[in-house]
Amino acid sequence: MNGSRLAGAWFVSVLLVCGLVRAEVSLPAIFGSHMVLQRGMEIPVWGWAAPGEQVAVRLGEDSRETVADAAGAWRVDLPARGEGTGLTMTVTGANTLVFADVAVGEVWLCSGQSNMEMGIKNCLNPDAEIAAADYPDIRLIDVPKTTAALPRPNFAGQWVRCTPETVASHGTWGGFSAAAYYFGRELHRELGVPIGLIDSSWGGSRIEPWTPPVGFRAVPALAGVARRIETADPRTEAHKNLLGETLAATENWLAAARAGLAAETPVVPLPALPEDLRPLDQYGDPTAMYNAMIHPLVPYALRGAIWYQGESNHHDRMAYVDKTRAQVEGWRALWNNPAMPYYYVQIAPFQYGSENPEILATFWEAQAAIEKQIPHTGMAVIHDVGDLKDIHPKNKQEVGRRLALLALADTYGRRDIVCRGPLFLAARADGASMVVSFENAAGLTTRDGKTPDWFELGGDNGRFVPATAEIVGETVVLSHPEITAPTAIRYAWNKLAEPNLANGAGLPAAPFQYGKIDEFAVMFRLAPEAKGYQTIYDVALPNITYRDDRVVYATDRSKEFTGAFDRVGYFLHLRLSSGEERFVFASLDAFTTDLGQIGVPAFATKAQFQQAARNLQVQSNVPGLATGPVNQGWIEFWACNYGPQNAANVPGASADRYDFGDQMSLDVPHGYGSMQIHNVDARQVVFAYNNWRAGAEADLGIGNSPKGHPDYTFEKNAGGYTEARLTILVRPLK
Repeated sequence: MNGSRLAGAWFVSVLLVCGLVRAEVSLPAIFGSHMVLQRGMEIPVWGWAAPGEQVAVRLGEDSRETVADAAGAWRVDLPARGEGTGLTMTVTGANTLVFADVAVGEVWLCSGQSNMEMGIKNCLNPDAEIAAADYPDIRLIDVPKTTAALPRPNFAGQWVRCTPETVASHGTWGGFSAAAYYFGRELHRELGVPIGLIDSSWGGSRIEPWTPPVGFRAVPALAGVARRIETADPRTEAHKNLLGETLAATENWLAAARAGLAAETPVVPLPALPEDLRPLDQYGDPTAMYNAMIHPLVPYALRGAIWYQGESNHHDRMAYVDKTRAQVEGWRALWNNPAMPYYYVQIAPFQYGSENPEILATFWEAQAAIEKQIPHTGMAVIHDVGDLKDIHPKNKQEVGRRLALLALADTYGRRDIVCRGPLFLAARADGASMVVSFENAAGLTTRDGKTPDWFELGGDNGRFVPATAEIVGETVVLSHPEITAPTAIRYAWNKLAEPNLANGAGLPAAPFQYGKIDEFAVMFRLAPEAKGYQTIYDVALPNITYRDDRVVYATDRSKEFTGAFDRVGYFLHLRLSSGEERFVFASLDAFTTDLGQIGVPAFATKAQFQQAARNLQVQSNVPGLATGPVNQGWIEFWACNYGPQNAANVPGASADRYDFGDQMSLDVPHGYGSMQIHNVDARQVVFAYNNWRAGAEADLGIGNSPKGHPDYTFEKNAGGYTEARLTILVRPLK
């Protein structure tokens, strides 16, 4: 791009919207004395002046001239330079600006949430680190925390040299970002060039506010967010059309309201402003932080970005990969650099209260997938330097160093540097053992000298169990006495995992999972009696697919099974948010010969049973639920509505509570729906699954409900389990 080319249409539109046409030549705050300009790249310099004003920019011996356009915007691109210090940039128009002590080196954008924002005073060894932070060729600039509905062209900030005073005061939370500073310090020591660090971070923020519109548009899975952003932007046709429709509806309402006033007749409510027209300028809104805290930096030349965020998005699981792709591709598009490096931190283990221990692990899995799926990215693993009681681990020295290792190896070509710890490569079964191999495994060891921990193995036992692990060369061999045929592995698959496996460079292994435990192995482990049965239906709950008035099962062998059967079995497996698993296996004499009627009694199956469950047998681990043979069992299977009255006169049943004696309401055949098995003698619900079409608001439980009605009617609790699976079986006649 030559020196006379102006900024793109986006830049002009921002100036028009924000009214920033200037009479004197000026530049955004990213330019100033003590700044670092990116070496080896053309150097964009831009700003504002009076329309038609001649503007000249000089840096050392290089100079370019241009003319401000009709909106007062101008831009030049200075030629690429090698590293250096002590330069002066002069910008001349109707007035003259002089920026002194300009350096040329490596510039990095440092962004994320609180663990990036966290200042050096709040981290490990603050007094000693601050006293030693005398690096005049490391330069710092902090972007203030704010949001905006539309892209802003500027922010309030200035470059400073790194000194003990500035590193302790130049920031928003205890000084300048510690992770950024330690990253920059390592680069400065290794490369010997000036380093510019731009801190644009905000505690607690999600990734979506940092992502530009172009990023959301680039990812099909986020098309809905992209549409919302477009409709909220008053410059777009989508916004204008919707606002026009809203104005027309409002004008019609005004006319009707005036007529009602005159006629003394009621008036309908005023049409509400559609939510899609609300400006996206709040803390959690998509693009809101990008507009105010990233956009003013574009297109300032920089090498790449480091990112430390995820705690606020950790429930996203694999969806975080798409969100990261949108952010990365969006930033790369704006800087016109498809290979711009992006290095990020895999967030540390943390308690997260009573949350399911595996939720954080699945987020780690998503973070690990990012560097495999998005080129020119890299992940720093920090499981060994976290703090289970503090979501803000203080050892930011190691965080910054590991980010710098990635940059030194992958961006600056230092082949002598090991920048990643062991990453899962492959696994193979070897008899009753599993042999796991890794990338980056030279010198495979443990950091505490003990045997590798936090490995779990699963297979024909139907569950994961802590594995015995042994390092053999650059592999780890796993085994467990109760497993003869291993099929699955998990490593550090828990929010509290601080595993000890590392390579010879001292970098920790990343969490992973591999393989799968046979879904029916769980059933056979918990309910050995089921081994004599054949599975007909199997489905994950609660978000079932309901098509043509039938449940669509994940497994449906009803057409394959052609023989006769004498018993039917129901295996329900639930996992609570605490990780505890609960199950029941209820088997009874066949109450129908129609396989279509033994499943969830959807409308089309015409299943309608309110009768004795003969020879009912119950196996379960639910406290208080009677197990073994049941003298008097009872089933209530129907798709219709029902009431609490004890219409069938079941002994001991309530006439005003939903329990094991209710009344079918045949006048609503396609109604709420009940799938219940009961122990009449013990006055217990063996299991209940009601209102299945409601998905997460269905009723689901084993044993009597501890609250409300014993059979869970109206509890809407099915979405509260982290796992739920229903398997329906028959015992073939020999």
